Amino acid sequence: MSLKAPTIINPTSHSAYVLARATTDTSNCTKITPECPVELTTYGYYPNLGGNTFFLIFFLFLFIAQLYLGKRNKTWSYTLALSTGTLFEVLGYIGRLIMHKNPWSSGGFIIQMLFLIVGPCFIAASIYLTLKHFIIYCGPQYSPLRPTLYPWLFVGCDVGSIVLQAIGGGVASAGTGGGKNSIAQLGNHIMVAGIVFQVVTMGICGALLAIYIFRYQTNKRGKQQPQSRSPYNESKANGTVSRPKLKAFAVVLIAAYFFVLIRCIYRIPELAGGWGNSLMRIEKEFLILDGM
Repeated sequence: MSLKAPTIINPTSHSAYVLARATTDTSNCTKITPECPVELTTYGYYPNLGGNTFFLIFFLFLFIAQLYLGKRNKTWSYTLALSTGTLFEVLGYIGRLIMHKNPWSSGGFIIQMLFLIVGPCFIAASIYLTLKHFIIYCGPQYSPLRPTLYPWLFVGCDVGSIVLQAIGGGVASAGTGGGKNSIAQLGNHIMVAGIVFQVVTMGICGALLAIYIFRYQTNKRGKQQPQSRSPYNESKANGTVSRPKLKAFAVVLIAAYFFVLIRCIYRIPELAGGWGNSLMRIEKEFLILDGM
């Protein structure tokens, strides 16, 4: 059956996209043709070769570096979480490069959607694992939550968000691949629920960390004696700790937290607007905010 060539639409217009998809049979679209223009794809554009290649190489470097550092320092659980997250990012950008060659590639679409959605969850898990050791080192007496509970509580919640997002991604992929819009939207809603759950979890973790920092700084300014000397205080007294390195580590940890949080917040309206919505069809925002 021949397809009627659709009217070229505004690539960032969701209403025009929905109308064009409703009036055009795209079930047989497997590559760009006059009857299957790029404007009718979910994203409405060819993923940028340079930008996506940059993030692929960047996360590949982080993946290799983390494997090396994890083996050298024997930080197995942290390495497993962070290396999995960075590997998923690599696979996600490979999917986007596949779509650069063919925006209608269902395989490329599914790969980039699943791995770029779930990858940051593992990066967040590595942050939660680090917090426990950081708090124990600097002074557990300032924490509103027992340090050993941080990984159990927040990694546990993170696993829940991973499961939700993975299920949603699978359902959405099945619906998209089979041309069943209602199933695709159901998967989309499940993914959004998983991301919202992740944002709430990170928000609670951030609030607890803010309380910890406030208590620590208040104690420091008041020059009060802590209830017990932390490993950090012992190392500082012995002159065996590098304060600039510790501060740099804290800054990087907090920055990583906010980068993942901003990315998750961006993903909520991007997915909640439905497939092919205006925000989803602007790559610049995606590369900046999701690449965090």
